[in-house]
Amino acid sequence: MTMASASLSLDYRVESFYDEAFDDSGQLRPGSRLLFECLSSFAPGDVAKHQQAAEAAMYRMGVTFAVSGGEQGAERIIPFDIVPRVIEAREWQILERGLKQRAHALNLFIGDVYGDQRVIKDRIVPADLVLSAPTYRSACRGLKVPRGIWNHVSGTDIIRDRDGQFYVLEDNLRCPSGVSYMLENRRVLKRVLPRAFDVSRVRAVEDYPGRLLDVLEYLAPWSGAGARAVVLTPGLYNSAYFEHAFLARQMGVDLVEGRDLIVQNALVYMRTTRGPVRVDVIYRRIDDDFLDPLTFRPDSLLGVPGLMDAYRAGNVALANAPGTGIGDDKALYAYIPQIIRYYLGEDPILANVPTYLCSRPEDRRHVLARLKEMVVKATDGSGGYGMMIGPCAAAAERAAFRERILAHPRQYIAQPVLALSRAPIVVDGHFEGRHVDLRPYVLYGRDIHVVPGALTRVALIKGSLVVNSSQGGGSKDTWVLQG
Repeated sequence: MTMASASLSLDYRVESFYDEAFDDSGQLRPGSRLLFECLSSFAPGDVAKHQQAAEAAMYRMGVTFAVSGGEQGAERIIPFDIVPRVIEAREWQILERGLKQRAHALNLFIGDVYGDQRVIKDRIVPADLVLSAPTYRSACRGLKVPRGIWNHVSGTDIIRDRDGQFYVLEDNLRCPSGVSYMLENRRVLKRVLPRAFDVSRVRAVEDYPGRLLDVLEYLAPWSGAGARAVVLTPGLYNSAYFEHAFLARQMGVDLVEGRDLIVQNALVYMRTTRGPVRVDVIYRRIDDDFLDPLTFRPDSLLGVPGLMDAYRAGNVALANAPGTGIGDDKALYAYIPQIIRYYLGEDPILANVPTYLCSRPEDRRHVLARLKEMVVKATDGSGGYGMMIGPCAAAAERAAFRERILAHPRQYIAQPVLALSRAPIVVDGHFEGRHVDLRPYVLYGRDIHVVPGALTRVALIKGSLVVNSSQGGGSKDTWVLQG
């Protein structure tokens, strides 16, 4: 497809993938027309200049992530593409309803797993799959969590296949990251492309920190104004430290490490120059294993000794609740449609990607016979690690994964390779298509709120399907249009 103007040339090939901006005939989708009319009015070279200005703004603002492996402690500015992804109002309504449904069902599932376990007794989900999950925490059995809410913050990964339908790729319920990039992407783009933003009638996302703080205060052990919330970080060398500091600053609360908190008489206090100050709510960005060395890993230097005792006593609230990770186990993901029907009596609004559990003999045989066609994922992997994309993998890598699956089948799932949708990005002053996914954020407090925007992650390497920033990906602003 070729679209040209007197100023900027928009040469762009749709190819055989679903494209977020152009339809199959190469015509702009209705929601993208105003945006691309603005872009096409730029003089030659102006888009590249705006792209450079956006990258410079990201650099000045310190929007970074730490890189695992390679150079120790290396930090990078997260790559950012200036062309936003546009989602029209009618499409967003479907996503919003589906995400609310999913968050509600997962909350009931998590509470049941650590409570009566009806879902196991009624044989909706196999007991061994739950109890063998690396994210299952036996210490959470019988917990009564504040307001009955476990998954206060969710980041659900959504993809679109060639058919244009949305699919849930995975749920992230423990310490979902990336929301700071969503907010900073918007801040930068409003500066760089103000006219395109104004004419497109884009819904706001800037109230996220205030809404998150409302959720935290709603969880406080006592009602009334003045509940003290803090953000608990593992520290400066964590890959998402920028986000921890950003959210604490935006909410106007303290950013603390484990050594800044103490527990006395089942109450949590923050050390200050004025003496200990009572803490009511902790937005923790530390994994369960490191949260409290007296309950979980005894060698943890990151957590707070006695924190779980204070939590069980109802004297402090934790978001997300410990044990929430059972809801985003990659093997249990295959049962989410049944879980939604079981707890809500409804059909799922958003479909799952077809998933094969290597712990099931028939699934395992199917996967091993088709490794070259499959994406294989470790059930405890994240960030694009512990994953093999069959068509792109060398024979030696496929052979290694075969051995791993045979040795530890519970630890692996497989899914067919999907043709992820694409969106235009700026490359050397012109536009090329790159594969994208979508991470919307869901807040669960007095009600369930889906932020009308998302983090769109982009596989910046041509032909790549891996969108994670740690694996060469970048991000875009996501414009959800008003109805």
